[in-house]
Amino acid sequence: MTKPITNALTLDVEDYFHVNALSEVIDPSEWEQWPRRVERNTESFLNLYAKHGVRGTFFVLGWVAERHPELIRRIHAAGHEIASHGYSHQLIYNQTPDVFREETYRSKVLLEDLTGQHVTGYRAASYSITPKSRWALDILGELGFTWDSSLFPIRHDTYGMPDIPDHPYRFTSDAGYELVEFPLSTARLAGQRIPVAGGGYFRLFPYWFSKWGLGSINRRNQPFIFYLHPWEVDPEQPRVPGLSWKSRFRHYNNLHRCHARLDKLLASFKFGTVTETLAEYDLHPVTPAEPASKAAHP
Repeated sequence: MTKPITNALTLDVEDYFHVNALSEVIDPSEWEQWPRRVERNTESFLNLYAKHGVRGTFFVLGWVAERHPELIRRIHAAGHEIASHGYSHQLIYNQTPDVFREETYRSKVLLEDLTGQHVTGYRAASYSITPKSRWALDILGELGFTWDSSLFPIRHDTYGMPDIPDHPYRFTSDAGYELVEFPLSTARLAGQRIPVAGGGYFRLFPYWFSKWGLGSINRRNQPFIFYLHPWEVDPEQPRVPGLSWKSRFRHYNNLHRCHARLDKLLASFKFGTVTETLAEYDLHPVTPAEPASKAAHP
């Protein structure tokens, strides 16, 4: 009997009002005006993971960690991996390198202070490391990150690196930093890459199609990486007025079905943290000598 492949289970810990699709009507200066639901929604994931006995990687937004430090400590105490989702959930290609460096460092130090452990993994807001912001990979290496999961090997209106490999791989950034990339998962259908990694795709496609697509990656003897956000299991979240039709569809589609679908998915595949999955794939990220909080400011 073939040993099941370990796949990476990830959660981007942000609130509903942080989402890029809602930024057309919600400015970051207004975030404090909206009721926070990230803690209760993240707890529902912790409970579901405990039910299935799995550990995952939580990409935590610095803005959330500052306001909910005990939540981050609970995630860490439950044995899950903590990684960075940046600080302010802004699209990287709309930031300057200096702003990106400062925010990423700030978030990394915050998470390391909360957990007392190295934070070596990163995921960009809305997968916004693209060909025009690939300089961000150099900054990640400079700050001591050793692996990334920001690149989506598809064409999309707001993100995408269609020419990269569709499986985990090691690479050297333009400035010479060695990093491991775990790109977001795509299935192959009629010669095309179809996004099946989670999120809105998991809510849009029928469950059977997502299960088929993810299974097809394992049948290629490769691991997949799956992602969701806490707000995606929360159909009772406030409805934001004034959104375009496309943004409403992307954000609210099938929220009421997501939790049950995830429950079935966790019963159907073997999952672990990103670092565990990469190790099984023989891609061991290097651990830096000391946390960023103990090092000099870049």
